[in-house]
Amino acid sequence: MLYSCLDFCRTVINVAPDAPFSHRIFERVVMTGKWCADSVNLPRLRTDSGRFPFIEKTERSMFKKLHAVAHQVGQIVVGKDVQVRQALTCLLAGGHLLVEDVPGVGKTTLAHALAISLGLQFNRVQFTSDLLPADVAGISIYEREKNGFVFHPGPIFTQVLLADEINRATPKTQSGLLEAMEERQVTADGVTRALPEPFFVIATQNPLHQVGTFALPESQLDRFLMCLSLGYPDAAAERALLMGEDRRSMLKSLPAAMQPEELSAAQKALRQIHTSSALIDYVQALAHASRHNGLFAEGLSPRASIALLQAARAWAALEGRDHVVPEDVQAVLVPVCAHRLRALKSANGTALASRDLVLQLQKSVPL
Repeated sequence: MLYSCLDFCRTVINVAPDAPFSHRIFERVVMTGKWCADSVNLPRLRTDSGRFPFIEKTERSMFKKLHAVAHQVGQIVVGKDVQVRQALTCLLAGGHLLVEDVPGVGKTTLAHALAISLGLQFNRVQFTSDLLPADVAGISIYEREKNGFVFHPGPIFTQVLLADEINRATPKTQSGLLEAMEERQVTADGVTRALPEPFFVIATQNPLHQVGTFALPESQLDRFLMCLSLGYPDAAAERALLMGEDRRSMLKSLPAAMQPEELSAAQKALRQIHTSSALIDYVQALAHASRHNGLFAEGLSPRASIALLQAARAWAALEGRDHVVPEDVQAVLVPVCAHRLRALKSANGTALASRDLVLQLQKSVPL
């Protein structure tokens, strides 16, 4: 027999209808091996076998492989388990990833290790001030044998594109990625060509105070689902790097822990993750507060709210749950929102400068 958690909470633990948000909504109760629906009419789940009802056996296996991917990448990028999990969350949610930090802390290695572990095709482009959009997208060249122009695809025609030091390229070249990131396609010479599936851009950028950098425009920053900072390793991790095998050599022998079709299936399985109306209220409250609390020059856009919710679904899936809780939203709030928000009184609107303000935003919105 299935009960609604609202009725159960009122009768068994005496939670009032006007109790705080966190007490009312995301209670999940196990009674004799059967899961209850939540207080906002979560679809009833079959519990005939007493199993965890989130996903079927084959889909559950895919999510276990994602954990294997995280563990494998963590052996390469030492001491950065949280950032590796956030990066995997970004790719699982179907988004693009921006890694912002000083040179030499493992940004490129992280991207390469993720691509290999997920079994994805991988191309790297070193962005420089003289790089042109055609160098990335491709160009048509006249071939005498065919008596016509033939399109030669650029490195963007891959599954994982590493845009290394993206902010060393001019704004013209940076903007050349917009169509590919948003539409998963490239238009050249009046012809639109689809990109492989799945398609991800993992970009690295150096801090803006360094020589020879061009700030990414807000329209492009908004296309990145997450922005991460690796930071310096702690003493134990740095010692492991100094005494261990060279990480570049380890990449050459790294096996694929997952196949592209399995990743695509896992992305589709995210649609099963339930988000209650109360959870949506919380996401909307965060977006509304960002627009009116006076901390930021502009608030979160509707695209940012959608990105936050999708990333929270992916985080919940990696946690093994079939529903999103506020803690999932909070876990991805900074990497999803910091690079989209610019401090009202700050001349340097980098993601690093906004993270403390995003945490203030989180604290200002009650559950």
